[in-house]
Amino acid sequence: MAVSWEDSVTFSINTIYLLFSAYLVFIMQLGFAMLCAGSVRAKNAMNIMLANVVDAVVGCISFFLFGFAFAFGNGSNANPFIGTSFFALKDIPNSDFDYGYFLYQWAFAIAVAGITSGSVAERTQFSAYLVFSFFLTGFVYPVVAHWVWSSSGWLSCSSSDRLFGSGAIDFAGSGVVHLVGGLAGLWGSLIEGPRKGRFDANGKAVPMRGHNATLVVLGTLLLWFGWFGFNPGSFTKILVSYPTTTNQGNWTGVSRTAVTTTLAGSTAGIVTLFGRRLLVGHWDALDVCNGLLGGFVAITSGCSVVEPWAAIVCGFGSAWVLIVLNILALKLKFDDPLEAAQLHGGCGVWGLIFTGLFAKQELVIQAYDSGKVGLTRPYGVLLGGGWGLIGSQLVEVLVIVIWVSASMGPVFYALHKLKLLRIDEDEELAGLDISIHGGQAYFAHPEGNNSLFSSGYMRLPDQDGEIKF
Repeated sequence: MAVSWEDSVTFSINTIYLLFSAYLVFIMQLGFAMLCAGSVRAKNAMNIMLANVVDAVVGCISFFLFGFAFAFGNGSNANPFIGTSFFALKDIPNSDFDYGYFLYQWAFAIAVAGITSGSVAERTQFSAYLVFSFFLTGFVYPVVAHWVWSSSGWLSCSSSDRLFGSGAIDFAGSGVVHLVGGLAGLWGSLIEGPRKGRFDANGKAVPMRGHNATLVVLGTLLLWFGWFGFNPGSFTKILVSYPTTTNQGNWTGVSRTAVTTTLAGSTAGIVTLFGRRLLVGHWDALDVCNGLLGGFVAITSGCSVVEPWAAIVCGFGSAWVLIVLNILALKLKFDDPLEAAQLHGGCGVWGLIFTGLFAKQELVIQAYDSGKVGLTRPYGVLLGGGWGLIGSQLVEVLVIVIWVSASMGPVFYALHKLKLLRIDEDEELAGLDISIHGGQAYFAHPEGNNSLFSSGYMRLPDQDGEIKF
């Protein structure tokens, strides 16, 4: 059957948009690498940068062999709880988009592993990164993605039999991506225990600040840039048929999603900046960076179905979720160098709940039903939309907690028992770059002063060539 010129143009534009969005999401891996490298001590910078590269390459093979089939396989053996057989690239709906859609979803999958890598930084054996990255991207994350994003998933709001008449709205993955990665990191950090010296004999937290604030800010801004592929890019087709207009497209939804994403992150960043100023007494660029990312994590669930004013509410709430969870983590002697469990896990939960409170019916129908006339759907309970949506959101939180705990908890525990998880004390004190990777990420001082790479921010020589502490 011949393809019309109009259909050919539509196909081309949708494919280009999908691939461009995939490239933006992949840029986030560079953002993660810079953020992680700047947030750890200089003696472990090489290790965490290598871990981020490994997340991408191992995740590619794992997701190709297993993960994509579990998540989006739609063959005769598909079911609501796990996809279909392996190598199901040909089985997803709308086969014209197979390869582009695979690439886009792979970029999401490796983000999960990157989140987890940050939680266990500075004390984890390199072989453990290989194991949990492969398992996360090949099995754990894809099952959750199938539940929520596949048309045959039991939690999907695109299925024919929606939970509570609604299904869970997790448009770009506050739960599917961020909560999964944050929970996996939580279990890894709990089983490994804190870094050596993180808490003194009395249980008081000892500061272990990252060595390079410049890299942290660079990584944060790269992540912000990539989030425009993460959230607006989740409209995987920008040209679709709308029944009430002669224009075909998700143009309004795409641009509004970019705005809500920006507003939520910006609000969270400024609230975290001032909130931490009140608590610690000084302005901190690292606080505003983490607050900004927390806002992005939270809005990722409802970015396409809420008004811009609601995005500001989302960002405000996520800032305080992050601040409170960080205080609680210190009280419980929980050590996560990147605050990944608190940021991605805690703000991910808030994002799912927020969507259940503030999703607007008109926008839900626009995002999931191409604006069809005469449809009704459950929407935000605070806007009068009933309990169907918020109930589905809470169910998503619950089942993700159960699934990730039941899958990743045993993986980390097995690695621990096999002595494959944590490096020994001498290696940790020396730094992973020297003890495992054969050298430091930075050149030592010409006169041999290796104290340049001690705990804390990197000290640079003054004009006389001396390093002062």
